[in-house]
Amino acid sequence: MARPSPMSKTTRASPAAERSEAAILAAARALFLEAGYDGANLDQVAQRAGVARQTVYNRFGGKEAMFRAMVEDHWRRFGRAEALGELRGDVLAGDLRAALRRIAQALLAFLDGSDQIAFTRLVIAESRRLPWVAETFYRLGKDPAVGSFAHKLEMLQAAGVVACPDTRLAARQFLGLIQEFVLWPQVMATGEREAPDRERVVAEAIEMFVARYGTDAAR
Repeated sequence: MARPSPMSKTTRASPAAERSEAAILAAARALFLEAGYDGANLDQVAQRAGVARQTVYNRFGGKEAMFRAMVEDHWRRFGRAEALGELRGDVLAGDLRAALRRIAQALLAFLDGSDQIAFTRLVIAESRRLPWVAETFYRLGKDPAVGSFAHKLEMLQAAGVVACPDTRLAARQFLGLIQEFVLWPQVMATGEREAPDRERVVAEAIEMFVARYGTDAAR
């Protein structure tokens, strides 16, 4: 028998059912981040969410499906459509620096407003034993975000302000220039010793990107 799956965006659900799912995902999020994958179970999630265990099972079918849904919910907070979709005006105007700054600001806002640091630590800790954890984390979040950014670079390329042989590579390079100073020192618990301030990190990343990929029209 096929396992039940989480409600999809096209499923019509009652407000009560939506609130129940939101409570379950919030409880799962907290428990997985606190105790790791093996340390959380359906009973604990149900208890923290204030619902019956059967309700959790009916929504997700099991712990792995619930974990995947929780990761998808996490990345939804990035608001990919909002964060990257707003670039359309900058892209159409051919303003490369403005587009890059908006990307950087969206990334920083996400890092500050989510549990991305804890999530990244969880993925690192679990992925060696459970490779699907890293695959799910990447497929549901980073890969779509990079793809959306790469698409915007293609639009900028059509506008004549960018020359990128590989837009996905260029997108990852730009994000990496920022995450190296903002994300990874926190993930590795090394703090931000002697790290430059964020504004300088963003400004330098933009100028490096423009120097490598910007055309004369962008400079």
